[in-house]
Amino acid sequence: MSKRVILGIVLLALCGLIAVFPLLTIKDSEFGGADGEAEEVVAAVDPDYEPWAESPIAPPGGETESLLFCLQAGIGAAVLGYGFGYLRARKKYKQDDEKAKSR
Repeated sequence: MSKRVILGIVLLALCGLIAVFPLLTIKDSEFGGADGEAEEVVAAVDPDYEPWAESPIAPPGGETESLLFCLQAGIGAAVLGYGFGYLRARKKYKQDDEKAKSR
């Protein structure tokens, strides 16, 4: 295997370890999002505060919310990956055209 393949495998394993390590080591904890934290801070600062807007669509459960978030992240990753791939291919084909013209 080449050095790049080995480096890729090591980096993927490290990413997996970083993601799984807190889940395995921190017992009886709840990993909440920023929305819940912000709601607690607002309630502590101003207990009489009432939200002026509500979500028009309430997901049926936390799993649906997580699914939508993962879908959003997947679409974003696909768009970024396509963009980087397009830029990389454009550079490669531009260099190939320049080589063909110089011959």
